Amino acid sequence: MDDLSTIRSEALDAVQAAADLGALEAARVAVLGKKGSVTGLMKTLGGLAPEQRKEFGARVNQLKGEIEAALDARKGSLGAAALEARLAAEKIDVTLPVRPVAEGSLHPIGQVMDEVGAIFGEMGFTWADGPDIEDDWHNFTALNIPPDHPARQMQDTFYLPSRADGTPMVLRTHTSPVQARTMLNKDVQKRLADGGSLRIIVPGRTFRIDSDATHTPMFHQVEGLVIDRTTHMGHLKGCLVDFCRAFFEVDDLPLRFRPSYFPFTEPSAEVDIGCSWKDGELKIGAGDSWLEILGSGMVHPNVIANCGLDPAVYQGFAFGMGIDRIAMLKYGIPDLRAFFDADLRWLRHYGFSALEAVR
Repeated sequence: MDDLSTIRSEALDAVQAAADLGALEAARVAVLGKKGSVTGLMKTLGGLAPEQRKEFGARVNQLKGEIEAALDARKGSLGAAALEARLAAEKIDVTLPVRPVAEGSLHPIGQVMDEVGAIFGEMGFTWADGPDIEDDWHNFTALNIPPDHPARQMQDTFYLPSRADGTPMVLRTHTSPVQARTMLNKDVQKRLADGGSLRIIVPGRTFRIDSDATHTPMFHQVEGLVIDRTTHMGHLKGCLVDFCRAFFEVDDLPLRFRPSYFPFTEPSAEVDIGCSWKDGELKIGAGDSWLEILGSGMVHPNVIANCGLDPAVYQGFAFGMGIDRIAMLKYGIPDLRAFFDADLRWLRHYGFSALEAVR
């Protein structure tokens, strides 16, 4: 019993004397740890007679509970004191400016894709996409591009290893293969047969072997396609006039349609917009100069036939333009290569906030 009194007195004194949480933990281990004084008393219970064990065990448990209560009380006191000391030492200067918050921005390519999609969406076009890696048939043959056409040559097209069946594979040189894939879709063909129409735009990445201030090996295009039984060249002209005036935000923007040649359209036309140059700066709108921005035309009957439709029944128009190019023109970006440099300084200058994007 004398041992219990001594242990109690020493343990409580050590708890009260603990100046910090580290010292308090040391006091706990000395009493209640595996080799602690109270733990040692508990180990002696097995050697006592039953009556002694019952009485002595009760006293040891009472002592243990008393020490644990003292530890908890002292821990709370020391914790509060530590918090008070920290609050006193770590004062906040509320006059300091707030820390800058990193703000992301939309890349001009993404911004222009959204703008183009919104404008054509109001005309009833839907968004379509397809694979970046295409087979030779969808990329060239279905679109009436003959085997000896310059676009098929190695200096223009990125060729990939052929499939096991020998089918040549390429990185698509335009987004037109999606037009072919869409026309070949059975649901689309059924809708057309029931008197409906097909109206899609196809934005996406394209690849050609070319690199300078206005060309890069990977760039972006958007193409449009309308197929029905009655669409004609006048509809194509009206569609593109409305788009260009809405995109460049010039209500009276003059447009010029020049006869041209593309394998997949007949007749074909390139579209110019009016502009002027002053002190080396381009201004889009009425002026004494013209700037070519896109190609267009009526879908060639061979393309319609290649895609499983009857050219005697169906006709349509198609157009295509470079997203990077129209972004450069609208937002005054001088070098196409900067689009792909991943320079945050450039993006902070030309990027768009989320609020601007939904304006």
